Amino acid sequence: MTRRPSPPAPPSDRTIDAIFAPLADAEHLLLAVSGGPDSTALLLMAAAWARRRGGRPRLAAATVDHGLREGSAEEARAVGELCRKLGVPHRILDWRGAKPKSRIQERAREARYALLGQCAKTIGADFVVTAHHLDDQAETTLFRLLRGSGIGGLRAMAARVDREGTTIARPLLGLAKRELIAACKTQGVAFARDPSNEDPRYARTRLRALARALAAEGLDAPALARLARRAAQVEDALVRQTAAAEARLGLIATGACEAGPLLAEPAEIVQRLLTAAIARVGGRAPSRVGLEKIEALALALREAHSAGKRFSANVAGARLRCSAKGSVRVEPEPARRKLIRR
Repeated sequence: MTRRPSPPAPPSDRTIDAIFAPLADAEHLLLAVSGGPDSTALLLMAAAWARRRGGRPRLAAATVDHGLREGSAEEARAVGELCRKLGVPHRILDWRGAKPKSRIQERAREARYALLGQCAKTIGADFVVTAHHLDDQAETTLFRLLRGSGIGGLRAMAARVDREGTTIARPLLGLAKRELIAACKTQGVAFARDPSNEDPRYARTRLRALARALAAEGLDAPALARLARRAAQVEDALVRQTAAAEARLGLIATGACEAGPLLAEPAEIVQRLLTAAIARVGGRAPSRVGLEKIEALALALREAHSAGKRFSANVAGARLRCSAKGSVRVEPEPARRKLIRR
């Protein structure tokens, strides 16, 4: 006879206290609460934690109504009613204006963070706290793995990150979604279900189906989250090694160095230095430079230097040049000449 697995238990008070401990010194937290099970559990747990601490830190909640589907306004009001019962001030933030026809989820996410960031500044909150959890972390790692990300991408989401002047905190990354659902059900609190989470038009939905198949083979959410944690450790070491190499070479700061010492560094460090220097000169975020372009650039530079040849290439708004004697320079890409038709 096959035993049914026991239902997941909600996080204990001790677990909740440990989860929110890194935010204990904050004066004011803004909770991002959509009304789904994850953010509803975040609201319930944060409110209980703050009560045990005598109302510190102060809490507020905000719900972004994207206006993309029927029922979103009602769900936002339901969050407001729950917040009223818990004694947590609540605001509804409307995403106004024309909605995009493509990349809807990506642009809705950008709008959501912008609205939450502005709200946090308005009320003087130290952090915007989101309900990203273990399953989200695993999904992000898998998504980036499929996209061919480097080590930095495989670390997935950090527990704390600055986004355009707003600090985002993700205290629930160690909790599984089933535990968050259990936290809601144990307290008899209803939550909304977003139908877009089941829409196969979205990559994340298709990814969840793949994740279930991988979990059956042993690559489940905890395993992917473990990969993300180990990738984060490697990334930290690489960031430090890159900083040490930059201190010796000065490529990022000055846009110039000698090819010999540069190419004597490990390939990953060479690529990171080139990426940062090109991003600075080209006026772009390093993540927008393109890993494959940098890999090809570094290889071509190495081959040219070994052959004693001059080298020049344009990448992401910058030009990388290397003389036959091995002097490397990164400078703005020259403006393209306009074709004059007669």
